[in-house]
Amino acid sequence: MKLVTFLQDGMEKIGAVMADGHILDFAATDARLAVDMLTLIRRQDELMPVARARVMAPPSAALLEAGSVQLLAPIPRPVSMRDGYAFRQHVSTARRNRGLEMIPEFDLFPVTYFTNHLAVTGPGEVRVQDHHLLRLDFELEAAIVTGRPLKNATLEEADAAIFGYVVMNDWSARYLQMEEMKLSLGPCKGKDFATSLGPWLVTKDELQLEPTPHGEILHAAMTCHVNGQLLSNGDVASMNWTFAQILQRTSYGIQMHPGEVIGSGTVGTGCLLELNGSKITDNLWLKAGDEVVMAIEGLGRLVNTIVHVPERLTGVTPNLLGGTLPDLYAGTPSGEAGD
Repeated sequence: MKLVTFLQDGMEKIGAVMADGHILDFAATDARLAVDMLTLIRRQDELMPVARARVMAPPSAALLEAGSVQLLAPIPRPVSMRDGYAFRQHVSTARRNRGLEMIPEFDLFPVTYFTNHLAVTGPGEVRVQDHHLLRLDFELEAAIVTGRPLKNATLEEADAAIFGYVVMNDWSARYLQMEEMKLSLGPCKGKDFATSLGPWLVTKDELQLEPTPHGEILHAAMTCHVNGQLLSNGDVASMNWTFAQILQRTSYGIQMHPGEVIGSGTVGTGCLLELNGSKITDNLWLKAGDEVVMAIEGLGRLVNTIVHVPERLTGVTPNLLGGTLPDLYAGTPSGEAGD
């Protein structure tokens, strides 16, 4: 199923996208489905059979025109959100552009970092402020949502715990990111203002996944267009670490829960930092009014528009605008900004 969270008359609901494009309002089909997405995932053994039955025989009164509702992120308030670093092409290119060798630890274990699970957006506007717009970047990623508890997972248990897949845009304010990562505690402010997920969450049973000894692989083309221009082109299958391997590493020594989001990291060519450094684009950064369209085969098209929000003068303003912009491609490990 293609599961969605949407607003109708100011009320947040969940449902499914039908083959003809209509939205099936789950709450209008069965009172048991009048829940949020996180509850549906947590109670999937009880509720997903009910949801599938309603999708197979949808009441006409529960079908909504897609244009009559506002899509939110399919899981607007995940339990947590991590992002990975799984595409070698992106990592090696970003490092080469800064005059650095490929880091050998990349091949030893998959890594993730926590990002702000309370700043999730869906399709539509992404509101940013002045400092974000100094060097605002997109990052084209796939993400998974966990559906089962995990701790010290095997690869098989990790794959079985994946509930579904979603398109992810890991927005990055490169100026802020470069400044803070000199202190070896980032990224934080360069990432925490927004992460977009959508347009829907696709359950695993909808996808053709290739089993491998290292975990399941999704073969799905990935693209990103900015204002109609194709800038990024890749495939989820080019991940050098599978989601199962990432979950196995992440669950080591900790209890993971249903409803956690884990991003793949940026696909090769999947951000302006990489494209500018490779001279594919010429110092191109996102600006107010730009439309960013990310598409992953089988997972849909996530469409966002950049909206500038005026600064609120609080008297506690970072010292960002008084000097020259830092060199994003300086060959120093402290300037890591590749994801």
